[in-house]
Amino acid sequence: MDKVIYRTGVAAVVIFFLIVSCTPTDPLKPPPPRERPGSEVESVDNNASDAPLPSAPSDDTPDLSIVSHTDPGFTFSNRKIMVFGVPVYALPEVEDDKLVHAANITAQYLDNDEDGSIDDPLVGRMLVQNKASVLIWKTSQQLEEIFQPERDTTLMTSKDLGADETIPMWHINGHTGAFDAALEEILHLLHNFGYAAAYPEAFSNEFSGSLLTDAMDIARGGRFTEVPSSYPANAWYTFDDVTCDYGCMADEYFYWALTSVLGAQASRDVSEEWDLNTREMVEVLDPSVFSLVTDLRYKLPTVLPDGSYRR
Repeated sequence: MDKVIYRTGVAAVVIFFLIVSCTPTDPLKPPPPRERPGSEVESVDNNASDAPLPSAPSDDTPDLSIVSHTDPGFTFSNRKIMVFGVPVYALPEVEDDKLVHAANITAQYLDNDEDGSIDDPLVGRMLVQNKASVLIWKTSQQLEEIFQPERDTTLMTSKDLGADETIPMWHINGHTGAFDAALEEILHLLHNFGYAAAYPEAFSNEFSGSLLTDAMDIARGGRFTEVPSSYPANAWYTFDDVTCDYGCMADEYFYWALTSVLGAQASRDVSEEWDLNTREMVEVLDPSVFSLVTDLRYKLPTVLPDGSYRR
């Protein structure tokens, strides 16, 4: 699954945006999107599983209660919490407080004003139609055993989250100490199978000229289909994990941009990958992505979740 690596970069407030083309492409006729596990989709063939998930997001305010289940495709998990039709599953060894925290983060992302209703029903509908889910594991051995290539397609739209990297205390301690990875992994799920599916022209991860990928190409100093041997000096998003393809890069970029605007990165040293760790820096130095993630039409979160939904 996608992991985070960090890198250094921009020091100036005025940046000359130089787009360096790594591969020849016609900007007016971008290549068609590629299908790959983990990318955003509008519909997924999950015939291998008859998991009893609703076809539309629940209009009911989630009570975030833990319930047992026997959902096909998730029999290795013994309990879950439903959040607007999105199940958050936990393996038996996962602590209840970690499951409850992850469900609260999910609820706050989707119902950011906490009025009891999902902020964007279209995004919710896409999540449910794509059978999006969160799966919390305890050990790396469990992760390897569960996410095997030969398993059915159910897990293709499930985002894994480690129990030990789910850190409620990060919020209580004033955003200091070990970071709460629930903020990242759950946002990846909502982006890929919710926002990108509902608004592909804005949030698609694929090499197709969405508003997100266009902004990312500027942030990386060029449109690179693969990680370059070195990034241009004017780049401020410099993720260098060679296992992360173009779509993966866009997914990480969305995470960095939005959570920086929401204030999650201000006290962290993330400069090995992303230089603009505050709202002000994103607004000044990356106006394209700032305009995108603050565009009220898309109803993205404006308040950072802290795991205390409607409390």
